[in-house]
Amino acid sequence: MIFCRRCITVLFVANAVATNALAVVVDNATFPIVDLGYARYQGTIVHDEINNSTRTQFLSLRYAAPPTGSARFRGPVSPVTVSDIQQANAQPPTCIQAALGAFGAAPTSPFREGQTTLRKRVERRSDEAPTAATESTESEDCLFLNVHLPGTLGQKKNLPVVVWIHGGGYVVGGATGIFGSGTFDGNDLIRQSGEGVVVVVIQYRLGLFGFLAGQKVRDGGDLNAGLLDQQFALQWVQTHISKFGGDPNKVTIWGESAGAGSVIQHLVANGGKTHPPLFNAAMTSSTFLPPQYKYNDHIPEVIYNETVAQSNCSSAIDTLDCLRQADLSILQPINTDIEAAGFFGTFTFVPVVDGEFITDRPTKLLKEGKINTHALVLSVTNAHEGDVFVNQTSNLQLTDFITQLFPTLESKEIQAAVQHYAGLGSNTAQANAAMGESIFICPTYTLMQAVNSFKGEFAIPPAFHGSDLAYYFPSGSPPPFQNQDFINAFAESFMNFARFLDPNVKWNPMDVTPTWKLWNGSNEMLFNGTDTGAPDIKSIKTSAMLLERCRFWESVSAATAQ
Repeated sequence: MIFCRRCITVLFVANAVATNALAVVVDNATFPIVDLGYARYQGTIVHDEINNSTRTQFLSLRYAAPPTGSARFRGPVSPVTVSDIQQANAQPPTCIQAALGAFGAAPTSPFREGQTTLRKRVERRSDEAPTAATESTESEDCLFLNVHLPGTLGQKKNLPVVVWIHGGGYVVGGATGIFGSGTFDGNDLIRQSGEGVVVVVIQYRLGLFGFLAGQKVRDGGDLNAGLLDQQFALQWVQTHISKFGGDPNKVTIWGESAGAGSVIQHLVANGGKTHPPLFNAAMTSSTFLPPQYKYNDHIPEVIYNETVAQSNCSSAIDTLDCLRQADLSILQPINTDIEAAGFFGTFTFVPVVDGEFITDRPTKLLKEGKINTHALVLSVTNAHEGDVFVNQTSNLQLTDFITQLFPTLESKEIQAAVQHYAGLGSNTAQANAAMGESIFICPTYTLMQAVNSFKGEFAIPPAFHGSDLAYYFPSGSPPPFQNQDFINAFAESFMNFARFLDPNVKWNPMDVTPTWKLWNGSNEMLFNGTDTGAPDIKSIKTSAMLLERCRFWESVSAATAQ
């Protein structure tokens, strides 16, 4: 299997040897201090050598207490008060990762076959490929966020705020990127905004620690703990961001992949009745919406039972309490092994419908208009979202691929899906299209049908899932298409939206993006380049056949659990 290494190399660490061009910490003995009530943090002042700007940053601000011990598998709570000044000058530890098991490598889904198949795969993996010890940069105590602001503390006020939610399939990632892709540096976004926003980069629990589900978790803990972490961070922003010059009434949440999927979760959270409001606009890059089962459906229960069995907790009177007491060295291999036992290119620990925070399937809530903000949304998808999640050497018939991708689909629905993709090339090409559209692209169109939206398509070759990250955060991984007009136009469109709720209002008069109209059902902005290396940015008509396939996926969304 070459999938994991291929996607890591192609998507996340291409050009990762480049150094961060930003910044040099200014030699200043009076670094800024901010008082959050429960703690005082001392940040740093940095100088951006690219555009000769001064900024202030606070790294590793604790927004919630450590979710460890008895707090494991429970929602976040406020930090304890500390008296000493805390240094906010280094990146936080990332939340526990599921390592390379983040991409399921099996040729079939264990959830078509049940508990026995999952157990055999986990035990075989445990015997043949022991999980490496958790790196020292990972920790359960990981609920931190970074704040970046233009200028010095107190210099600017009431600035729009961008909250970045990282992707990684809900099992990997953090403030320091995904698979070593380079830090999600808020300074990049500030530069692209013309020094006009405050940026917050958040972390949240992942994998087994953030998304273990089942009836026992409902009874004795909190479901979707990772999403609750995100909501807690958004509440922190409402309370504290004005101390950094941000306006809590001008918050845009933005994420890529699972981060964009998280944005949808917050749009429909609490049945669309989150109060007080936590944001007033949203942006999605490559929305990730895999099957989202009810918390006590068969598949979440299979995963919970296997976690219990592998932890030697089956005979415990309270299995969830046993998992809380289990050492990290026991749970982390289980986290990775269960994740790796899934069907190739899929993720096991993902959000569920919990009946409280997420009251129903996201697509259903969107269609019913149960949405937390009726402001605008900006959404971009990549032209080839599915390719890196498909085993390019398997040559699976599409019937078999759909059967494994959506283990709850019935035969009639599977055959209907196959008919929609017949004639789209080889078996692999059909699988690429079906994966990319069903999980990423079509949920984006469902979102746009529910709210006023601007829609874009990123098409710079290879336009794989994640290829756009380097254009948002070039300090970590320089963009492969080195045309500054394109780079500015694409990245600044997001920041124009965050500043003005309209990508057509441009702080940079040199921005070459043409007029970008609201999505009317068949139009979007193409971001591409020509063979000669020039920008090719223009309004295009959405493919009618694509929209037809998306209508099919929407029609079976109850069966796919989306």
